[in-house]
Amino acid sequence: MLLRFVALYALIYGAYGVASPFMPAFLEQRGLVAEQLGVLFGCSTAIRLVSGPLCGRLADVTGAVRGVLAICAMLAAIVAAGLLASAGYCRLLVLSLVQAAALAPITVLADALAVSTAGRAAEGDRFEYGWVRGAGSAAFILGTLISGQVVGVWGLASVLMLQAPQLVLAAGAALLVPAAVAAGRVHDAARADSAGGFRRVLMIPEFRRITLISALVLGSHAIHDTFAAIRWTRAGVAASTVGVLWSESVAAEVVVFLFIGPTLVTRVGPGRVMALAATAGVARWVVAASTTTVTPLALVQPLHGLTFAALHLACMRVIPRVVPPGLAATAQAIYAVGAGAATAVLMLVSGHLYAHLGGQAFLVMALLCAFAIPVALRSHGNASSRHVGKS
Repeated sequence: MLLRFVALYALIYGAYGVASPFMPAFLEQRGLVAEQLGVLFGCSTAIRLVSGPLCGRLADVTGAVRGVLAICAMLAAIVAAGLLASAGYCRLLVLSLVQAAALAPITVLADALAVSTAGRAAEGDRFEYGWVRGAGSAAFILGTLISGQVVGVWGLASVLMLQAPQLVLAAGAALLVPAAVAAGRVHDAARADSAGGFRRVLMIPEFRRITLISALVLGSHAIHDTFAAIRWTRAGVAASTVGVLWSESVAAEVVVFLFIGPTLVTRVGPGRVMALAATAGVARWVVAASTTTVTPLALVQPLHGLTFAALHLACMRVIPRVVPPGLAATAQAIYAVGAGAATAVLMLVSGHLYAHLGGQAFLVMALLCAFAIPVALRSHGNASSRHVGKS
């Protein structure tokens, strides 16, 4: 069972890894100018925020989480092949939006399946969600490294040639993993409240609390993701060193997902881990605001393992406890949209903040994490009973 999920996550995140760094350059090569690229990626972000919840709700209503995931992955693969044969702004825009809509629910639905299965597997098949998510992060890194080499030889179009078959295989792998819960149970629970599923999830206090925490802490990465490399480079940090600093954070993410995080969440409790992640965010962004010297930056970059990976693991531990099984995919979609929307909004304002505050803009991100600490400490995420948010 574990190997099936590892394969699914490796294929999904490998497909993301080979294409994500190079899609802007591919589209520019096809004739799109900067303004058109801005519209395309802005609209793609918007459609992801809509598509994820809708497909998550569809999966719960039909009781076909695996089927919806497989269809989305196959559609994304078909569109990837279509992009190879397309040119012109309108055609590329439409195809990119379709692919964004198809890709958005894939990780949400995979998380719904993995979290549910990890929590109810028989003793011999039991595994930690962090193991499969860590495998996905490792596959993303490997995919990025491979595509960088392939692009140098075969050109930018090769990234879609690498992505499409992985998505096809991911569609097949999705059908081989266990269903989230017994099919009839999902179908009955979800269909009985098909119109109010979003409302039912949002009415759970503990779910609202962890969604707010993740929005604050994950959203606080916006300034870093947009302007950290620019700030460091302008301060005289070599490009190769910038790459090492960035790799540190990703490596820490993998280590936490695979080795440290699951045990940490079990022993400390999800709520306290969320507070720890928020505290790490405060420290990380204060240092980022204070200096561009390589040594202190290198010391705080691994905190990404807490500010992203440990936080995500803690949230994934709480969601199946507080959300009824028939609403699992809907809850995962809302959780993803909360963090995604916060990040999108903060990225929109990050330019204004950085233009006026420079490196001190990181202090605004530290403040967001500070707001998350008391919310996390009030969390009931350390409770062991299911559906604690309804008590």
